[in-house]
Amino acid sequence: MDKIQDKALQVAKEIVVKFVETGRISPSNFTAHFSRIYLEVLRTITEHTPYQGETKDTD
Repeated sequence: MDKIQDKALQVAKEIVVKFVETGRISPSNFTAHFSRIYLEVLRTITEHTPYQGETKDTD
């Protein structure tokens, strides 16, 4: 597993743990949600398009 996948795994785990703590995900359906969250985090990390944000006019 490369560094990016490892970081995505850590971030996904933290997100799911917070969801379990707040009651949004129950421990019994953890696996149903974890893979989707992990794949979304990984996609977000590996996407090469930088955030454009708001541009300021200098005119």
